[in-house]
Amino acid sequence: MAIVLLAELKEQLAFTDDIGTADDALMQRKLDAAHDHVERLLGFKIEETFGGVDQDPIPPALIEAVSQLAAWWYEQREAASEGAREVPFGVRELVSGYQEFTF
Repeated sequence: MAIVLLAELKEQLAFTDDIGTADDALMQRKLDAAHDHVERLLGFKIEETFGGVDQDPIPPALIEAVSQLAAWWYEQREAASEGAREVPFGVRELVSGYQEFTF
């Protein structure tokens, strides 16, 4: 289950209807990758911990982290270029409060 839908990513990016669906497949890949990355930072699957029956709802901070990261990757499509930067600091900050550490 995705915690951020394609329509919500388009909202994050301030897309308007006139842009159409040309980049939908690309944006979905960015969403899937962002969701996976956030789960790897967390150390657990989001849907196994939040949002199910008898579970707390998915924290808005995790939804925001996936949204910001997917939007960032959509807008910054090159891994390395002049002026390339690291993943936004805010994503790690949003996730850090929910991380699970095991040794």
